Amino acid sequence: MSSVQLSGAGVATVAFNNTGLRPSQASAVRVCSSRRSSRSLVVRAATVVTPKYTSLKPLGDRVLVKLSAAEEKTIGGILLPSSAQSKPQGGEIVAVGGGRTIGDKKVEVSIPTGSQVVYSKYAGTEVEYNNSKHLIMKEDDIIGILESDDVKDMKPLNDRILIKVAEASDKTEAGLILTETTKEKPSIGTVVAVGPGSLDEEGKRQPLPVSPGSTVLYSKYAGGEFKGADGTNYIVLRVSDVMAELS
Repeated sequence: MSSVQLSGAGVATVAFNNTGLRPSQASAVRVCSSRRSSRSLVVRAATVVTPKYTSLKPLGDRVLVKLSAAEEKTIGGILLPSSAQSKPQGGEIVAVGGGRTIGDKKVEVSIPTGSQVVYSKYAGTEVEYNNSKHLIMKEDDIIGILESDDVKDMKPLNDRILIKVAEASDKTEAGLILTETTKEKPSIGTVVAVGPGSLDEEGKRQPLPVSPGSTVLYSKYAGGEFKGADGTNYIVLRVSDVMAELS
């Protein structure tokens, strides 16, 4: 099979395998909003339905993530309507691009296929492929790799760090007991894990200035928040959002 790239809004980052179609012919592909078959591809921004394409390969430093199913019930077992179901932020890497060039160095995508990952909340372009929802996104939009079902075991990527958030105070200085909604959101925590660092202009990893076990002060509204299996609060953010190391 040969590789062909479709150009246009929402589909410039994807290569579809077939024969005989050149990129200049992409505009000839018929656009439709209905699903044609179980092998069809639907791109949300510019819906393309074409049963004859049976594979999808990301280009450059992009990855294809098969989304985890949305939660259909609350913790208390209440069935949620589709409009109230929480949008998943995790999935499985099913395909990766060929990487990118930085300076004279070719940098491969560092995330292997089959990895369970967590990604930035509003990242990527959603596509429906083989009756499953997927996202195509940049490798840098992947927050970390999940090595277990608990977020505390997340392996952060690039310049991100995983922090265990300090518990909020239950009382005011005068002794007034606070409810969960009135507790002040803390911006102090303990570093649990750090990524390998960002790439410099030569494609080399730059180590991060903080290490696991450090207590840090970070920007109050930075990063993505997660809850561990035991109810512990964690946050994943870029090291640039860390303002100080406390001791």
